[in-house]
Amino acid sequence: MATPTTLPASFTAGQVLTAAQMNNLRGAFRVLQVVQATKANVFTTSSATYVDVTDLSVTITPSATTNKILVLMTVQTAAQTGDAVVRLVRGATAIAAGTGGSGYNGVGMASSTYTNQMFTVGTNFLDSPATTSATTYKVQALSNSGITHINRRGVDASYGGFSTITVMEISE
Repeated sequence: MATPTTLPASFTAGQVLTAAQMNNLRGAFRVLQVVQATKANVFTTSSATYVDVTDLSVTITPSATTNKILVLMTVQTAAQTGDAVVRLVRGATAIAAGTGGSGYNGVGMASSTYTNQMFTVGTNFLDSPATTSATTYKVQALSNSGITHINRRGVDASYGGFSTITVMEISE
């Protein structure tokens, strides 16, 4: 059995900590848990309203109401026709979506002008859910007048993409 490592009374700039020292850290800004969902297959929608992207949903139960949830989202999307819009939600509430558009607001979008490309839509969002109940984060997509694809380009299915959503509970 390994002997416990004691922490120095203070740290200095540039000091490298051992794994044992990192495991013994207490207090704020520790990653307490990590949950990830990945999607390697294709999702397609022609819905003009936001729908959940299958397989890009994670549930985490924070251990304290003061803790934060860091959400990392990376989605490969394309529009076959119209425009593809992607957003991040907690439960049913959009938490990463613009407000400047007069009709469609999201984290990012893809236009059918570029059907031979997939666009990487991503965000990092530090959320304060203020709960210790199970909390679900998910990716939603819509199509403005056409067909939206996740993990494939618009023109054909020759090329496949890979998308992820990762959530981390950070102690406060």
